[in-house]
Amino acid sequence: MSKIKARDEIEEKDKWDLSKVFETKEDLEKCMEETKKLVDDFAKYQNHVMDNAKQFYKILKHDDEIGRRIEKLYSYASMKSDQDVSNNKNLELVSRIENIYHYAIKKTYFLNTEILKEDYSKIEDFMKKEPKLKEYERYLEKEFRYKEHTLNDNEEKLLSELGLAFGNDETTYSLLTDSDLTFGTIHDEEKKEVELTDTNYSIYIRSKNRKVRKEAFEKLYEKYKQFRNSLSSTLNGHIKQAVTLAHVRKYQTAFEKSLYKDELDEKVYNTLKETVHENLNIFQKYYALKKKVLGLDEIHMYDVYAELTEDYDKNYSFDETKEIIFEAIKPLGEEYRKDLEKAFKERWIDIYPNKNKRGGAYSGGSYDTYPYVLLNYQGKLDDVSTIIHELGHSMHSYYTRNNQPYQYGDYPIFVAEVASTTNELILARYLIENSKDDKEKLAAINHLLELFKGTIFRQTMFEEFEKYAYDLVENDDVISADKLCQKYLELNKEYFGEDVISDDLIQYEWEKVPHFYYNFYVYKYATSLSAACDIATRILNKEEGALESYLEMLKSGSRVSPLDTLKIAGVDMTDKKVYESAIKMFDETIEEFEKIYKK
Repeated sequence: MSKIKARDEIEEKDKWDLSKVFETKEDLEKCMEETKKLVDDFAKYQNHVMDNAKQFYKILKHDDEIGRRIEKLYSYASMKSDQDVSNNKNLELVSRIENIYHYAIKKTYFLNTEILKEDYSKIEDFMKKEPKLKEYERYLEKEFRYKEHTLNDNEEKLLSELGLAFGNDETTYSLLTDSDLTFGTIHDEEKKEVELTDTNYSIYIRSKNRKVRKEAFEKLYEKYKQFRNSLSSTLNGHIKQAVTLAHVRKYQTAFEKSLYKDELDEKVYNTLKETVHENLNIFQKYYALKKKVLGLDEIHMYDVYAELTEDYDKNYSFDETKEIIFEAIKPLGEEYRKDLEKAFKERWIDIYPNKNKRGGAYSGGSYDTYPYVLLNYQGKLDDVSTIIHELGHSMHSYYTRNNQPYQYGDYPIFVAEVASTTNELILARYLIENSKDDKEKLAAINHLLELFKGTIFRQTMFEEFEKYAYDLVENDDVISADKLCQKYLELNKEYFGEDVISDDLIQYEWEKVPHFYYNFYVYKYATSLSAACDIATRILNKEEGALESYLEMLKSGSRVSPLDTLKIAGVDMTDKKVYESAIKMFDETIEEFEKIYKK
């Protein structure tokens, strides 16, 4: 294994160029001071927000300027910190900017409350007197949706003050699972004793050696079993806080509050859930294939992550990966290709791992920066897929920010994974259809299968569990470790079916899922993949208008509702056919794997 380089040993061309955000430390400090002044100056508008149309427009612009600067500052500081998480100066910078953010919340809280004291007719009158306010029409319509959920001045101020006290349950959960829990040792493939961690568990649970998988599974969940009461308490605290805030803001449930933000009702989630339940046989078919390929008499929970394929050890140089990406995205057209080239020419990407660099990958930046990408590229097929996934996010951000004003310059969370997953699907189809190596084809198909089973089926199961836990609190019932574990085991058995043995320890798996602290986020992975399947299929089939409508969607930001955003690309997420089509693609991919594997 090659030695991990220090940051200063990485070539400049392989690092993201953050000098385009702030060229010098003095530029950074100047921006921070100017932002604080903008926040302090905003106080003069209190009790005068709705005095007249021209001033109202000026106030909205002032608020935007504060938001843009804080986002730019925070993006820069967090990326600097992620380069080297051991650098205390960068950590201090993040904290300083977080303090500015919370200071801004306290100083500007009155804006929305003063707006929402009025009837929307006054906004319409202002727009006639100051036509520039039409720029904010959609923004203001969205704000007025919250009129019935907005409290009086003192109550809103109190909630803004309490903001710093919220989130402690999630912090406690993270500290416990990321730092404090230890799982002892197991024996690896070479029978060497190695420490098991929550991070390397994902490696050992995929081991070709079944004994390694079983030992890792049992060691990990025996430890989680010991902490089931503590972790049920942190989840209970988080949910009670979310439910209380929802009720304070006059929502019937926390789930309603989460849907309200995305301008959805329960139909989308219920349609997804219903369709998944009707097609659990396809999910179970995948594990029947896995059982056969692995040559198992019976398949246990410690077998479900074992790879269908032999390790595909081909190393892809970064230049080779670039070539593959540009070939794969040809169906997305010349405009997309030319714009994607900027990611490499303008150094949006921080490519290689270095000592103390944050792990994983993400697409970030702000409205006023490049849509930067953090990678830890090591030349495997998964890395190729990761790059095209994150570049999908970045291109979505690039098109949105370059075609929308700041107030619409971000895309809704509900559609956040669509562009990235569309890219993944297009890459997989390119590799399957163009590779001359069956092992590479099988590896690409295996990646697709894992994407489908882990996203559409597993995330829907997670959402069912999360909603069950919330319903307990909403109904004044008691959340207990026993109830959570029993429900999780029941769901696991229902989803995996009788042919997969739901080992008793799997009931503690919910304890290691951080997404249960994200307030009904997990099902959006499933809806996003379903939408991406629909879009990618029509683009690859060269359906008339499919590409043009997709690019238009990428440029639309949050100018229309999340459902209407996807309708621009020709996808109706209330239509069962969207989910059925995605599951059909999963089924066909299983068949495709079997066909090539039999060779």
